[in-house]
Amino acid sequence: MSDTQIRVEYLTIHGYRRAYRIAGSGPALLLIHGIGDNSSTWDDVIPTLAQHYTVIAPDLLGHGKSEKPRADYSVPAFANGMRDLLVVLGHTKVTVVGHSLGGGVAMQFCYQFPRFVERLVLVAAGGVTRDVNPALRLVSMPVAHEILTMLRVPGVLPTLRTAARSLAAAPAVPGAPSMSLRRLLNDHEDLVRVLGDLADPTASAAFLRTLRAVVDWRGQVVTMMDRSYLTERLPVLLIWGDEDPVIPYHHAQLAHSAIPHSELETFSGCGHFPFHTDPERFTKVIIDFIEQNEAVVFDPANWRQLLSEGQQRGGFAGDDETVEAVLEAIEDERSAT
Repeated sequence: MSDTQIRVEYLTIHGYRRAYRIAGSGPALLLIHGIGDNSSTWDDVIPTLAQHYTVIAPDLLGHGKSEKPRADYSVPAFANGMRDLLVVLGHTKVTVVGHSLGGGVAMQFCYQFPRFVERLVLVAAGGVTRDVNPALRLVSMPVAHEILTMLRVPGVLPTLRTAARSLAAAPAVPGAPSMSLRRLLNDHEDLVRVLGDLADPTASAAFLRTLRAVVDWRGQVVTMMDRSYLTERLPVLLIWGDEDPVIPYHHAQLAHSAIPHSELETFSGCGHFPFHTDPERFTKVIIDFIEQNEAVVFDPANWRQLLSEGQQRGGFAGDDETVEAVLEAIEDERSAT
């Protein structure tokens, strides 16, 4: 069996059957997918990464081939699930890569289990500010159940797919705002694919529980800005498409400011799935980052000092406008409304 062959395996943890993809050998690399997605989203990049690492790509609980119980779908709960899976598989050190919601889970994992984490890669990550695509705000509202139920009507999904392809192929309208129709539909194939999975009633129920744990009508509920200073010694890479219609590229700039030692890799003309748009470049960026950044060794004394001192105002990078936006995001996160 080739090291680069992707295997889908299952483990039962806390009574729930969890699926995960695994391939390769060497240092552990954990890939965490986004909301409504599943581990197959990484199939284009796993074979190359598995030539260098043991790649572990789980289906989050409620997603893919993992069970979909009436359970806790919060970001901390997902982080717990990642820890439990790694422990059962025998890995205590890992480089974590998180996409979208998975980016928020990856950041939370670093906060909850810093002894496990050697490096962190955030790919179009959620949890930077409250801002998010209005469609996700709409779906978080009570009417969402009826909207998702329509996906089960015969012919709806093929019609959506055809309409999305046609609109995506349409030329940009002269004088239209920067977020043109083409940009809104930049990732139409992936978005329709995710919608297709949600036609299953148990999958749509788990999706709604997950979404409502992180998004409401005002935007993202859970953000990471007030704890980003805890990554002070941790190598951090940010990967973002500058035409991301789901998590705006501006979030990459804010995260880069809040984590001033981080590296920012911008995929020009790319949307929310840079590892689908250019998998070859994506894998090279990941491999180079790991090779060029020595794994952090957890230091309890340093961790205690960071927690005791908290975020320092001077601990941000960028121009005054960007730093002010970071401070506003942190203040907004701490507000009671």
